[in-house]
Amino acid sequence: MGLFKSFRTMPVPKGCEGLEIRTESSTCTGETVIGFYEPVSKRLLCSELVRSRDEIEAFFRRYGREPADNTADKKQTK
Repeated sequence: MGLFKSFRTMPVPKGCEGLEIRTESSTCTGETVIGFYEPVSKRLLCSELVRSRDEIEAFFRRYGREPADNTADKKQTK
């Protein structure tokens, strides 16, 4: 395992092409998840738990996208 790893962007998961990246927060627990928003089913696909703005930005970079200025601050409530 090397100390310095090269960063490669991953392809967008199958079925998530063209979908918007969105964060949602739980009203009860306050946990925030990020994923690809599917408007028909109103669900996040390929979602994962994030705890900071840095993790949100890393999710965008992982798929070769740039976060919008307000995306990390705009949260949907479940």
